[in-house]
Amino acid sequence: MNAIAPAAFTIDAAPVTGSFRVDALRGEQNARVQSQWFERPADQRFLSLDSLYAFTRSAADASKPATVETARITVQATRDDAESLFLALPDGSTAAPSHWSFGQLAQIVGAPAGYLRDLPAAIAGINLQYGLATHRSELVKTYTRMDGSTELRAITGPDYGRIHDWEVVKAVQRIAGNGLGETRWKVPGMLEGMTRYNPFVDVTKETTTLFASDRDVFIFLVDDTHPIEIGKLPDGSPDLVFRGFYVWNSEVGSKSAGIATFYLRGVCQNRMMWGVEGFKEITLRHTKHAPSRFLQQAMPTLRAFADADTRALTSGVQEAKAAIVAKDDEERTDFLTKRAGLTKSAAARVIEAVTQEEGKAPESVWEFVQGMTAVARRSEHQDTRITLERGAGKLLDGVTGKRRR
Repeated sequence: MNAIAPAAFTIDAAPVTGSFRVDALRGEQNARVQSQWFERPADQRFLSLDSLYAFTRSAADASKPATVETARITVQATRDDAESLFLALPDGSTAAPSHWSFGQLAQIVGAPAGYLRDLPAAIAGINLQYGLATHRSELVKTYTRMDGSTELRAITGPDYGRIHDWEVVKAVQRIAGNGLGETRWKVPGMLEGMTRYNPFVDVTKETTTLFASDRDVFIFLVDDTHPIEIGKLPDGSPDLVFRGFYVWNSEVGSKSAGIATFYLRGVCQNRMMWGVEGFKEITLRHTKHAPSRFLQQAMPTLRAFADADTRALTSGVQEAKAAIVAKDDEERTDFLTKRAGLTKSAAARVIEAVTQEEGKAPESVWEFVQGMTAVARRSEHQDTRITLERGAGKLLDGVTGKRRR
């Protein structure tokens, strides 16, 4: 596939058609996309939203939902085939449980899935049938693939609200087209070192951020050809960020549905996000009303972010920079311990980090936030990172929240 042709964009009216300078060590790191990139095999990586939609739609079109009583499900297995196990459903069809739905079935009957998987199918079947027979009969939703494989994809509670994976892809296509640059939104480019970012990179199996399997879908796109200046770096060059979002879902119940929106300074080759600012997330559990909430809350939020005026971001940053909250070390320590909830030792590390990076001790809310995220990146302990990142977010909200009210 050819690289996306560079489209001219402006930073303070200066056209840019190639890579641009960033300071990826500012802000926070986020490894959510990186974990997807590491875990996905080649057949779960897609090169466009069109191909992702085709895959997820075909899986849904070939699948049939039904609501049945657990007491009417029969487990079929024989000693002649130690690995084959089927479920006979009330409509007369039979289905082989997938790895995921087998775990769901085991959970319904109160049996350890890992233990059952290690047993011969006939013995595991006896245990499952016993559980279905003695377990209080209840309604469950089955979701069976009927395209020749006759696979039980999911077995959930009766109030499970299924958001189809293709619906999520289609919703993203409304603002992103094919995800390859027809609109502002596209698969991200790549950091060159930690000081330059190139938006124009071939979309391949190695660089894509469009993922799906028989269990879920995950999409990460950015508006990296329209960076936003939110201030200056110590050398006087612009501090640039760009918009990004990721969405996720599982129509078989392996995870929630959700959307995260944020600003970032770069994405590296293994899809770690660097220099993240303004991270916000909406998570939807697959309850009875999840499909309507997805349409009424989640997608309008994404559309609003896609069309948002960036002046809100830049004015919020400027307010944080203008908010001088400390003039000496005692005031700095008090501010970090009382307002951000840090210990005195953590506060000292934040002050030291800012002093080393900026050449002066922190005074504004923005400087304290940058110092806290810098210390969080270096910390080996997750609890410490979370405390620092939450504290940084609390400080920023304290400034921008006053403006919103």
